[in-house]
Amino acid sequence: MVGCAMQNSGAAVSQSSINLLSLDETEMADLVAGFGWPAYRTAQILRWLYQRRARSISNMTDLSHLDRAKLSGRATIARTPHCLVFRSADDTRKLVLKLEDGLEVEAVLIPDESRLTLCLSTQVGCTLDCGFCLTGTMGLRRNLKPHEIIEQVLAAQDHLGDGERLSNMVFMGMGEPLANFNALSEAIRRLTNKHWGLGWSPRRITVSTAGLASRMKEVAPLGVNLAVSLNATTDEQRARLMPAVNGMASLKTLLLACRRYPLAPHRRLTFEYVLLAGVNDGEADALRLVKLIRGITCKVNLIPFNPFPGSAFRRPSDLDILAFQSIVREAGIDVFIRKSRGCDVLGACGQLGNLPTARVRTLTPLESRC
Repeated sequence: MVGCAMQNSGAAVSQSSINLLSLDETEMADLVAGFGWPAYRTAQILRWLYQRRARSISNMTDLSHLDRAKLSGRATIARTPHCLVFRSADDTRKLVLKLEDGLEVEAVLIPDESRLTLCLSTQVGCTLDCGFCLTGTMGLRRNLKPHEIIEQVLAAQDHLGDGERLSNMVFMGMGEPLANFNALSEAIRRLTNKHWGLGWSPRRITVSTAGLASRMKEVAPLGVNLAVSLNATTDEQRARLMPAVNGMASLKTLLLACRRYPLAPHRRLTFEYVLLAGVNDGEADALRLVKLIRGITCKVNLIPFNPFPGSAFRRPSDLDILAFQSIVREAGIDVFIRKSRGCDVLGACGQLGNLPTARVRTLTPLESRC
């Protein structure tokens, strides 16, 4: 485990000063106009925040000393001062960021051959109560703001090693992204803006939902990939595993929304399916899954359950996992088994949140096994 400390702007600012990272492009333009500055200064300041990851207004050297002093009198760059990094034996890194109100949010850097994926959170806790997910046991503490989502990206970039480069981003961390859609969409705008933002291709970003069917169509205009966490093949099963989301939309309603989802050319939906031993991992489950998604342009990611302390669920045997995959594959559907990464620091899928950071360091071999 390592710690980090981020510095705020070096100038003295009042308690009511503006955090520049909290402003969207329109709000930044209003701030610039209020100073009587030319409009192009909006993009200048935004580039310093996102492309150069400036931690101090004094770093903004294409502003005059006088203008930097004026800006410092009104604003600051308030990066989180606390970030703990837990490194797994498989080189996965879990970042635990403390927010301004003392709450914590987690993000995960996941290496896999030539890829380095950043898993991002959108809420502290979760509005849903999926029984196989540690985050769901927290309840919802609050939604993250756009700049708190982006802060996870900036912190991850600060911790990249020599030669490392992020290749993909997935909104699959703490929380239900579509339950905090306005902040999610603004964060994605900042991630994908090529003029002053981080310049990411939307094709390298995936948003996951537990099944908020009524909001799925709003994801399409963002241009990102969509993943739907299915995890059950009957409403009775889904009501036991995911009671809150199943109450919002039945399987029939969810699959109808998937069939109507406006996929861009050469794109496909991803269905995520957490395999739970003796619960949803049998031959009948696999056959029902095939029937449910037949005809949808999609792929399936199978996620063997990642244990966490206190959970009654178990991970299926490798033999049962492969048998399930074989049934789906024989139906002509692309199906992959997601590797479990970062289990020893509770950084794998379904393991984020709730436990004190001290607890992460004292997991027994049984509890940390995937």
